[in-house]
Amino acid sequence: MIDDERRMKQDVARTVAPFILSRPETDPHPVIFASPHSGHYYPDTLLQNLCVPLIDLRQTEDAFVDQLFASAPQAGATLIAATHARSFVDLNRDARELDADMIEGGLPGPVAAPSARVQAGLGCFPRIGARGENIYAGKISSQDAHTRLDHVHTPYHRALADEIARCREASGCAILIDCHSMPSQQPGRRDLPDIVLGDRFGSSCTSQLTSLVERTFRSEGYSTVRNAPYAGGYTTRRYGRPKRHVHALQIEINRRLYMDEAEITPNASMQNVISAVQHVITEICRFSARLSA
Repeated sequence: MIDDERRMKQDVARTVAPFILSRPETDPHPVIFASPHSGHYYPDTLLQNLCVPLIDLRQTEDAFVDQLFASAPQAGATLIAATHARSFVDLNRDARELDADMIEGGLPGPVAAPSARVQAGLGCFPRIGARGENIYAGKISSQDAHTRLDHVHTPYHRALADEIARCREASGCAILIDCHSMPSQQPGRRDLPDIVLGDRFGSSCTSQLTSLVERTFRSEGYSTVRNAPYAGGYTTRRYGRPKRHVHALQIEINRRLYMDEAEITPNASMQNVISAVQHVITEICRFSARLSA
């Protein structure tokens, strides 16, 4: 009976699509905007194993980032936005970045050597919440771990790879913008800038793209820096291949600009940020036309 109930809960988790893919609504450009951390669907298998308030998980979301970039299809770009919460599975992590001690009943796949992120509780299945406390009352079942990878992580990255291949076939190049937000305060750091651009220190995209996005945000009045403290994560590293005409750039937007970080609600300046992001989207699409010419 218990096994039947567990299977039913897994089936419910599978009924929610892992992402929402929005195609260009006008002449298409070889540009993909991806939002891996804005999902806010929390399956029961996670909720029933929590030992912290849900807000501890909600405060780790890149809340509303999919809304900030929602105009991308109108500009001729593709938008792919995750639906599941990053606490369920972090799509900006390698599927092998697993903490074996979190999983009971067998691992869902190969596990990489322990990294600093995994040891800190920030692997593909995050162990900690916004306050740095362990979020789980017990271990994750092997079946649940399989669901997180097979139903969410693998399809999301398959879709990204397919979209990049489609853009390259149609235009000879592809631009992937990995869209994120960052908390305004971090322990041991001074106030963060408004925008952080991560291009893996120049290795994941042409410097022309990074410079363009930097100039555009600054023209909108936002302070912008490169690669500190975020140089780009798994997605940028995996897909950014400038020599193969695939350019990947990570954008981090300071949450204080557009939301109440404690309550997870938009603030009065959100529309200003949306307008600035629309400008950035337009400039990137224009740049892609020159890149593919």
